[in-house]
Amino acid sequence: MAGRFIAFEGGEGSGKSTQARMLASWLEECGVSCDLTREPGGTAGAEAIRALLLDPPGEGWGAQAEALLFAAARADHVARLILPAIEAGRWVVCDRFLDSSRAYQGGAGGVGDADVRALHAIGSSGLLPDLTVLLTVSPEVAEARTHSRDGDVVDAIGGRPAAYHAAVAEAFATMALAEPARFAVIEGGEGPDAVHAAVRAAVAPLLEEAE
Repeated sequence: MAGRFIAFEGGEGSGKSTQARMLASWLEECGVSCDLTREPGGTAGAEAIRALLLDPPGEGWGAQAEALLFAAARADHVARLILPAIEAGRWVVCDRFLDSSRAYQGGAGGVGDADVRALHAIGSSGLLPDLTVLLTVSPEVAEARTHSRDGDVVDAIGGRPAAYHAAVAEAFATMALAEPARFAVIEGGEGPDAVHAAVRAAVAPLLEEAE
C-alpha cells in the first residue's frame, strides 16, 4: 500500500514546524511509519541549497533565481526522500512544499503561479500532497512568535517587509479557496495542543482510508 504525503504551509510564525513535529509523533503513536522532513532541505543536496537561499552570497538572489533554486532543491528532495518513502508505504510529513514557492516566489515575488508550477512539473513531476494543512495567524501573532524564536536574527526571506508577507498570506488564501479538497485551513493562533487537535481531525479521513 502506498503511503500518504502531508504538507504544512503558512507564513512566518504560523506554527508549521511545531505542528509538523506533533503530527509525525502522533502518527507514529498510531502505528504509522512516518518521515518528518522540511523544505528547502530534507536531503544533503537540498540542505546545501537551503543555506544558499537563507544566507545568500553577495547581494542575494532575484525572484527568478530564487524560484529556480527552490525548484532544484525540491526535485532532489522528491526524488531521493519523498517518493521513495511513499512508494515504500511510509507517510511523509513536510514543513513547506510547492505551495510555499507559489506564495513566496510566485505571488509575493512576482514570478507568477504558472511559471512556478511549470518548474515543479519539470523537476518533481507535478507531485502534490494528499493533504495540505494551511495554518493562519494574524500579523501580530506572527511577529511576536518570530521575535521570540529568532530575536533580531532573521534570514533573507523571513526578514522581508511586512507588505511582502501580507502578499504571501493573500496568495495562500487564494490557493486554499481554489483547491478546497486538498487544503485544510486551520487557525494557528491558539495553543499548540488546540491546533494539534484540529490537525488530527483534518488528517483522520486519510487514516480511515488507509485502514
